[in-house]
Amino acid sequence: MRHRVKGRKLNRTASHRVATLRALATALLREKKIKTTLAKAKETRVFVEPIITRAKNDSVAARRIVAKDIQDKEVVKELFNEIVPKIGDRPGGYTRVVKLGHRLGDAAEMAIIELVDYNDVVERKKPRKAKTEDAKVVEETVEEKAAEETEAVDETEQNETEEVAEETVEETAEEVTEENTEKAEETSEEVKEEETSEAKAEEKTEDAKAEDEATEEEKKEDK
Repeated sequence: MRHRVKGRKLNRTASHRVATLRALATALLREKKIKTTLAKAKETRVFVEPIITRAKNDSVAARRIVAKDIQDKEVVKELFNEIVPKIGDRPGGYTRVVKLGHRLGDAAEMAIIELVDYNDVVERKKPRKAKTEDAKVVEETVEEKAAEETEAVDETEQNETEEVAEETVEETAEEVTEENTEKAEETSEEVKEEETSEAKAEEKTEDAKAEDEATEEEKKEDK
């Protein structure tokens, strides 16, 4: 039986349990609000509230005792300089535990533990639903930038298309000129061949005429 047995073991050894509670307390004092299991949240509340009460007496001894559990110098400074002056009038009850329901993975009961006097700070971190003037100005600037970017993209696309069209025109012109030169060369070769054939034919006809004349002279001489 557990009669008058205080605290939860959290399925850890003594040293591991103390290390876990120190880490949770440090995170709570730094962030002012953390999410963990319900058992850890309740044990963290029992662990961190005496530390805050100890910090109300700002002395070297108190700072050394607190630093034994809160092993982050910046968090210790914030505790003594900011947190305690804000909640120093409270006679305890510095934290609040809010249940969140069961976790999907292992059905562990979840909860949020937070510093009571820092609800405003935590709520300011949430995004506002109503659009303020600053948000409207930001949206307008974003829209203008998007429009400018789209215009720039359109201009670049047009330039690219024009460049591509010019390249295609140049390529087609080069191809046409090459074809024309080839055809001209072919026609010139054909003309040359025709001229040579005509010259050969004329030479043949002249030779034939000369032979005919020679044969007629021979006949005349025979007669």
